Amino acid sequence: MIHDYLLISIGVVIAVMLLVILGQRLKVAYPIFLVIAGLLISLTPGMPVLQINPDIVFLIFLPPILFEAAWFTSWKDFWKWRRPIFLLAFGLVFLTALVVALASSALIPGITLALGFLLGGINSPPDAVAATSVLKHMKIPKRDITILEGESLVNDASSLIVFKFALAAVMTGQFVWYHALKDLLIMASGGILVGLAVGFLFAGLLNRIRSNSNIDTVLTLVVPYVMYIVAERLHFSGVLAVVAGGLMMSYHSHCFLSHTTRIQAVNVWSTLIFLINAFIFILIGLEMPVVVQGMKNYSIADGIKYAVILGGIIVATRIAWCYLIAFAPRWFSKKIRRTEPNPGWRAPLLMSFAAMRGVVSLASALAIPLLLPSGEAFPHRDILLFVTFVIIVLTLVGQGLLLPLFIKWLNIKEIDEVLPREKQEVLIQASLKHAALTAINSNYQQQVAQNSLVNHQKRKLETDLELLSNKLQCIATSAHHAEVATVNKDIARELIQVQRHQLLRLRHEQQFEDAVIRSQEMQLDLEEAKITGFEH
Repeated sequence: MIHDYLLISIGVVIAVMLLVILGQRLKVAYPIFLVIAGLLISLTPGMPVLQINPDIVFLIFLPPILFEAAWFTSWKDFWKWRRPIFLLAFGLVFLTALVVALASSALIPGITLALGFLLGGINSPPDAVAATSVLKHMKIPKRDITILEGESLVNDASSLIVFKFALAAVMTGQFVWYHALKDLLIMASGGILVGLAVGFLFAGLLNRIRSNSNIDTVLTLVVPYVMYIVAERLHFSGVLAVVAGGLMMSYHSHCFLSHTTRIQAVNVWSTLIFLINAFIFILIGLEMPVVVQGMKNYSIADGIKYAVILGGIIVATRIAWCYLIAFAPRWFSKKIRRTEPNPGWRAPLLMSFAAMRGVVSLASALAIPLLLPSGEAFPHRDILLFVTFVIIVLTLVGQGLLLPLFIKWLNIKEIDEVLPREKQEVLIQASLKHAALTAINSNYQQQVAQNSLVNHQKRKLETDLELLSNKLQCIATSAHHAEVATVNKDIARELIQVQRHQLLRLRHEQQFEDAVIRSQEMQLDLEEAKITGFEH
């Protein structure tokens, strides 16, 4: 039996990877392509019905996804754009829940205001992975990317809080707004404190124990689960605990992680998160039979109609809110008008259109219990789940496929004065080399004079600084410096390939050990990574 499960698992992994490769060939973002593929696979005759366990999403999938996203989020940029991020992550989530509650209670027969809030809480958070993967290779202003990614870090917490309160109101028939507000503040602040406490605890542990990169990498995989479980056990927000702890540990990672751990952990985490995301999106598509079979009190046509109307209302609400938070602060604050560039009409429209629903919404809908405490069936669970599923598919597939064309039509320019990435890299490298050269001239003059290897280090630093200076001059004076830089990179990569071929010939000689050959191969890998970046 276990062999059968293993073979099925291997088959699923291979199928998912082939679908991702096909999506890349078709230039379709893999979340969109996997959802479509899942929908088509679910229609195959004889295909077994697969149902997502909400606990697996919230407990197994969500913590590492949030932790990885927080780790690679710039705290400086997050704090710089904290106003729009929090207005979207909290203000828009609560507004969307309210609008959906009012609209669904008026539109769908039998839906009460409490059930409407439940539906609103489920469908209010945009999916982080979908937006990021679709926008990754597009020319989007850095400010907009930062705000979208920052919003997606926090809005899962706010939407799950709305979901929990609305579910409690349906289950108990009671809702006191000031008690809910107090509980909201306690859950949010408690979650942040738990995340920071666990983060500092693990950071201190990693800083003090003598371990290796394998142990440190495993501990980084454990940390988000500890943060999430401890916070949830204390009835705080596990999502905010993971986000707060991830941001803190990332900012101070240089204090407790070695260089080998950082290199190894980045690659391990990249592969892990890719696998999780790939499985999540294909599972969304595979859920269609479960959702359709559960429709008992409403017709499929009515469910689609309700989903399209409510989906349109959600998008319209986001558009209105994005324009409001973009311009209202400028109307009331001279400081904002002076310090922040005018966003124009394009940026808020992009922010509105880039919001797609994903797995958190589906897992929340599936987490709705089948029965009330009285033993009665949960009211209208089928339509809540169906509407959520259709909204996810419409936003992921519809908006996701149209987004590249929409961005091209908007033709948004960078409104902040940001140095080109290449120039930033050269300036940083020059600063580092200059600091090292100053140190070697100040502290190691005798060694430079007596030790030819140390003298070689000094001359190499001087040569590197000269090359960086020439590169800066090329960037500043040449109108085609990008093309010149590309040609230089291509030649550098070709020379590395020449060295790889030579290394392969040396491998076949008996003179050199395999361990030494592999060590030199890794050096070539690192040299190539300096040129190309760590491509995933």
